[in-house]
Amino acid sequence: MTLYLGQPWPVLAALAIVYGVLILATIVVGLIARRRGAEATQELSARVRSWWWIVSLFTVTILIGRGMAVTFLGFISFLALKEFLSLVPTRRVDRTTLLWVYLAVPVQFYLAYINRYGLFIVFIPVWMFLFVSMTMALRGETEGFLRAVGIVSWGMMMTVFTLSHMAYLLVSGDRQNVVAGGAGLLCFLLFTTQFNDVAQFFWGKLFGRHRIVPKVSPKKTWEGFLGGLLTTTALAAITGPMLTPMSHLWSLAAGAMLATAGFVGDVTMSAVKRDLGIKDSGSMIPGHGGILDRVDSLTYAVPVFAHAYRYFFYS
Repeated sequence: MTLYLGQPWPVLAALAIVYGVLILATIVVGLIARRRGAEATQELSARVRSWWWIVSLFTVTILIGRGMAVTFLGFISFLALKEFLSLVPTRRVDRTTLLWVYLAVPVQFYLAYINRYGLFIVFIPVWMFLFVSMTMALRGETEGFLRAVGIVSWGMMMTVFTLSHMAYLLVSGDRQNVVAGGAGLLCFLLFTTQFNDVAQFFWGKLFGRHRIVPKVSPKKTWEGFLGGLLTTTALAAITGPMLTPMSHLWSLAAGAMLATAGFVGDVTMSAVKRDLGIKDSGSMIPGHGGILDRVDSLTYAVPVFAHAYRYFFYS
């Protein structure tokens, strides 16, 4: 791999293309807003702004160095966990346990950083799961015990365990991706998943008629899902060989897998918000909700891609 600014050239080329598309999208949205008014493009403008945030943060992440990049990804996971725990009901007696849960974030990401896959893969789902249950039980408060254990354990899995696979891909991918290293894998994963969100929104707006899960996410339609799936697989088939050692056919399969997993993650987090009676998980990202609103599709897409890639392409 030839490095420029510390990164393989395919990663920098992909970033340049994405920034070009963002500039074009910003201009187009601005022209539409002039003709039809700002209200007509309010939702689309919010998505473009959120993309600027996401791409800018990703650029900073891969350019600041491996250790700092893993630290930054861990911080995003910490914010997602904090946001989740601020939304769900927790018991006052479990405050000490929640402190240990927060401390599990740096441990999980450190295991990814040192590439200790055996410990990385079991720390949250085995050791922290058992530890959380034990500490809650030893408090002696049985009322709401099962609900509390379930909420905290599920929160750790969805915001720490799943998202920590980004750090794992970034570190371990350098030895397993001769084309563009770990940054190439992470770039392919993030841009494909986020593009799928936009594509499903776009096709759903244009042709959406038949709802998939109206009680969970009324705006999700079969037309939007299938349009996003086809568009995303086409994009993945083109970009996959540029950023990963996958062939066009493997990249096509990866795109379909990421589109489907991203959709499921989005719907799953929507079910949580419906249960809690909220629309957005927060307001951290200007115009587009909180951290959980932006990483919802990644909670499924990241571990699914990471383990599929590891199974088929890791030597």
